[in-house]
Amino acid sequence: MNHWLPHAISTYAGDIDRLFYIILAITGTIFVIVQGALIYMVLRYRHREGRTATYIQGNTRAEIIWTAIPFVLVIFIAGASMPTWRELRDPARFPAPELELEVMAKQFEWNVTYPGADNQLGTADDFTTRNQMHVPVGRVVHVHLVAEDVIHSFFLPEFRLKQDAVPGMRIPVWFEATETGDYSLGCAELCGLGHYRMRGTVTVHDEAAFDAWSAAGGRTAFTDDNAARVAAAGAATENAAHAGH
Repeated sequence: MNHWLPHAISTYAGDIDRLFYIILAITGTIFVIVQGALIYMVLRYRHREGRTATYIQGNTRAEIIWTAIPFVLVIFIAGASMPTWRELRDPARFPAPELELEVMAKQFEWNVTYPGADNQLGTADDFTTRNQMHVPVGRVVHVHLVAEDVIHSFFLPEFRLKQDAVPGMRIPVWFEATETGDYSLGCAELCGLGHYRMRGTVTVHDEAAFDAWSAAGGRTAFTDDNAARVAAAGAATENAAHAGH
C-alpha cells in the first residue's frame, strides 16, 4: 500500500504536487513551532511550590501578530494556488479537447459514454462501458460529469483529479495522461451503503491501440502491450460489480 502520493501521470500533476508540498511545509513548520511553544510553556510555567500565577487582561501586540501571520500565509497560499486552480477548473481555460467523454455516476457504478466514428457525443453511434474508462496517452480528454441519484466524487489519484458529480449539473473536467497503464477510478464522496465498492479502472492506451479499440466500439482485443492486464482488470471489475448486486 502506498502511504504517500501515488505515482503522477498527468500533465498538471506536478503543479498539484508542488502546491501540496508548499502547503505541507508551511503547515508543518507552524505545527512544530506551536507544539514547541506548548512544550516550553508546560515546562517553564509548571507548578512550583510558593509561586502563584499572574493574570493578564490580554496583549494587543501579540493578538495583532498571531492574526496577521495567518492572514499573510493564507493570502500567499491562495495566490500560489490560483494559476493552477484556474487551469484545472475554469472551462474557458481548458485546452481544446481531442476526446470528449460523458461519465454518469450512480449508486454504485461509473458509466462512461464514448463518441463513435463521428467523434460527437449524443449521437446514435455512441457506446458505453461500465466501471471502465479507456483513454489515449498524450491527448487532451474532456470529461462531462453527471450524477443520476446522489452526489458522487470522480477521483483519479494518479491524475491528481477529484471533482464532485452533482445531480442536475453537468460539470466539465479535463486531463492529459502521460503514461500508459491501468489506474484507479474511485468515488471519494460517501454515497450510500455500497460506496466502498464504487470503483473502476482507467486504462491509458497508446494512440494506435485506443483508436483500434474505439473504432470497434470497445469490443475488440487490444494491441498494446498492456492488453492482458486490461482484460484481466476489466473482468475482475465486472465480476466484483455483479457480485455486489
